[in-house]
Amino acid sequence: MIPGDALLDAFINANILIVIAFFLWSGVRWSLMRLGLKHSYATQLKLLNTIFLAIVFSPFLILAFTTLQTSGYAKSVNINLSDMVVAYYLNGGFEMQATEFERLVNLRDTFLNNVINAAGWVAWTAIIAFAISLAVGVLRLCYSMACLYRIVSSGYAWRRFGRVRLRLSDRTLVPFSTRGLWYYYVVIPSHMLGQPQELKVSLAHEFQHLRQGDIDWEILLEALKPAFFLNPAYHAWKRQVETLRELSCDAEVLRRGRIDVRAYCDTLLSVCQQTLRRDRMFVVAVPKVTLVTADRSGINDTTTSFLHQRITSMLDLRHLRHPRLLYLATLLPLVACIMLTAVAIQRPGDWSQDRLMLSTVVNLERLDEINRLSTFGRIRN
Repeated sequence: MIPGDALLDAFINANILIVIAFFLWSGVRWSLMRLGLKHSYATQLKLLNTIFLAIVFSPFLILAFTTLQTSGYAKSVNINLSDMVVAYYLNGGFEMQATEFERLVNLRDTFLNNVINAAGWVAWTAIIAFAISLAVGVLRLCYSMACLYRIVSSGYAWRRFGRVRLRLSDRTLVPFSTRGLWYYYVVIPSHMLGQPQELKVSLAHEFQHLRQGDIDWEILLEALKPAFFLNPAYHAWKRQVETLRELSCDAEVLRRGRIDVRAYCDTLLSVCQQTLRRDRMFVVAVPKVTLVTADRSGINDTTTSFLHQRITSMLDLRHLRHPRLLYLATLLPLVACIMLTAVAIQRPGDWSQDRLMLSTVVNLERLDEINRLSTFGRIRN
């Protein structure tokens, strides 16, 4: 059984990695835009998903690195951030009282122990905030899945292709796709049967989402959302995935050449006009992937601006010549930085020579303070 402190430590590390990875991704995205590669939506989406997988599998790298150090193969390799800061302090990098510096260095361990033992108001605040956010997130997810189930189950079975099931629904105005335990579902509004162009565009769009695996990623991100509810970087990360998912899907559908750009844009505009009459059940129903992401915000201006971005990107669409080369050239340094960070932010294992020296300096400082107070007391007497 995994100890509570190890589980909490891993959770804190995951939150730190998400924040750092998002800032790294922001820098990469800015660089791609400066290099004229902002239209590489599929590559950017693939990068985001791969980086997220690197964060998920980072504990296995840490376990492998710790095993190598324990066995003596990498004993001399120390890239722990806390140990580096201690060594820098002992070498005169900055001035601070040793007791204050030790308290600062041990702040994370103190917080972990307080949370595990529920000691202090800070620990109780963190516990209550996490418990409330987790409960709200889980209840929201359960309610959303129930709404989604009602929409899908009430639809009329229309077509089937392998594991894909097409359904017609009178309870939604926007085409969307989702999945169950085994089957994938593409739900089309019933009124689109009389509009062949919109039907063709909607099916092509949702089938492309199936090919890209967007539904599985949406389920994963929605399932983890309650646990990272208090992390703003996670929400920003998810919004980036949603944006790139739609832009990539639009570009890939048009790249196949079976649908005209004008017809595609007309369909988006028509469906967006329909979504102005919102159905609350459809808005909260997740996880799903829609033709028009009108449910991303309660403000119509946000939806309108994103729709404008999608149409502009389609009118100015450019295809990348070497997407795999760009993907690998960008991915390798990103994953290396994330893995290095994952190892560096770990709690130090045993007492190193620098930490023993810091403890000695702290004891001497405290002894000097005791002697000073004793001398001051004798002088007063």
